[in-house]
Formats: sequence, structure tokens, C-alpha cells
Amino acid sequence: MKKYLSLLLFLVLVLGGGLLIGYATLPGAWYASLVKPPFNPPNWVFAPAWTLLYVLIAVAGWRTWERAPAGAAMKIWGLQLALNFLWSPTFFGARMMGPALVVIVLLLASIVLFIVRAWNRDRLSGWLFVPYAAWVAFAATLNASLLWLN
Repeated sequence: MKKYLSLLLFLVLVLGGGLLIGYATLPGAWYASLVKPPFNPPNWVFAPAWTLLYVLIAVAGWRTWERAPAGAAMKIWGLQLALNFLWSPTFFGARMMGPALVVIVLLLASIVLFIVRAWNRDRLSGWLFVPYAAWVAFAATLNASLLWLN
């Protein structure tokens, strides 16, 4: 039972944190006014994509915590979550696309580092981060394009 309580805590931390930051930094009129690249997805795609990704992030974090709560992979997991939670306030809140691009590139690097670190010890946790890496690589490209176009 204790094991599943810790999973619930990870889900609450990651999903709850993501939802709070998302609502606090809604794109709004500023984002709507930006020139978008042709590959910009419709706004409705972001919420379901991030919800699924946050579940995967939480499960990978929980599995890593269960194996080695003070290990390097767990520290990298914490770093990626902090960078993840920093991006929206930087991009949407402060409207600083350049610094947000730096944040998202560091986020992508930490995601890849987590995959590498987790791969030999818990391949499933590594795989859980692969869609996350793909989405963040896409989001970094979108961030760079928005910076370039605006």
C-alpha cells in the first residue's frame, strides 16, 4: 500500500504542479498575436499532450524513487521537473522567448541525460521519457521558430 501511496504523491506533484503552472500562465492574447510557423499545432493539442506526458514523467520518477531515492537518476529527474516548471513562466508569464529557449534546451538535455542514466537500471523508466523527449524537442523547435518570426 505504501508503494502505491508514493505513486499517488508523484502523480499529484507532477500533474498538480503542471496544472497550476499551466493555469497561472495561460497563453492569452500575447501568444495569439504572435506570428506562428506552419507546423504550430492547434491550441487544444497542448493540454492532452502535457497531461499524458506528466503521467509518464510521474511514473518514471516514482520508479526511480523506489530504486534509488538519492541516486543520480533521481537528481536528474528533479532537475528536469524544475526546468519543465520554469519554462511556462519564462515564455508565457515573462514573455521572454530567448531565455525560454535556453530553459527548454537545458530541459531537453536533462531529459536525454535521464534516459541515459535510467536505461541500464530501469529501461521502462527510460522508455517512459522517450515521448517526452520527442515532444520537448518539437517544443524547442517551436520556441526557436516563434523567437525567429517575432
